[in-house]
Amino acid sequence: MQFQWYPGHMTKAKRQMQEDIKLIDLIIELVDARIPFSSRNPDIDELGKQKSRLILMNKADLADTQRTKAWSDYFRGKGYFVAGLDARSRSGMKQIQNEIMEACREKIERDRRRGIKNRPVRAMVVGIPNVGKSTFINTFAGKACAKTGNKPGVTKGKQWIRLNKSVELLDTPGILWPKFEDQAVGLKLALIGSMKDEILNVDELALELINYLRKEYPGALSERYQADETVEASAILEDIAEKRKCLKKGGGLDYSKAAALALEEFRNGKIGRLTIELPEE
Repeated sequence: MQFQWYPGHMTKAKRQMQEDIKLIDLIIELVDARIPFSSRNPDIDELGKQKSRLILMNKADLADTQRTKAWSDYFRGKGYFVAGLDARSRSGMKQIQNEIMEACREKIERDRRRGIKNRPVRAMVVGIPNVGKSTFINTFAGKACAKTGNKPGVTKGKQWIRLNKSVELLDTPGILWPKFEDQAVGLKLALIGSMKDEILNVDELALELINYLRKEYPGALSERYQADETVEASAILEDIAEKRKCLKKGGGLDYSKAAALALEEFRNGKIGRLTIELPEE
């Protein structure tokens, strides 16, 4: 299965980011805590190499706590400021303001030496589609100031948002890079929902998920679906279809419906707190 999705507005968005980068002090990059590496756009490193960087691992409530800690240590070792959060519930929000000010401490001190007081930190919020940028901004600001949606591609234009006296945010559309050099990255993005399911083979995607969970999180599938994890992934999917009564109109098992169910329950955390990549990989 080949993974590719690069709508036309993303090319325009990247060009706009190249212009906007001159206006900001800090790049706040949201990644999905379940795939902290694969949900990063490598173009952003090139665009923001002269800027302070803060990585926010969103949806940490859905991710494996120990693996989130390992990823935090990894990014800090690379020189980034890092925080985990669940943007929907305000969990982790209290430390974000402190992390922003710490990341921009040199800039604030430089302004003070020049006699510039009370100039807010200007931060650009970036991230791939469906990683939770708009939800983060709305929750951080305490009001609905950025469009949100549970499908990729909701934010298509830029907007400045004044959070308080010390921070202004520039929201940007989510952008993917034009080509995945590693199809494993595309697979992980598809699993968490950063690409539209309509363009994917959902059955194959679910089998990939089942194989990974059976290897890395033994017991998760048997606990959720009472499935026998010793058999092939296709047999496990069949078991899920039977247990959850995923049936076609004629009464036969509907494997596609079972596949969509398994993917949805992985994405919303019902199978457990799961992270599907590690720093050492």
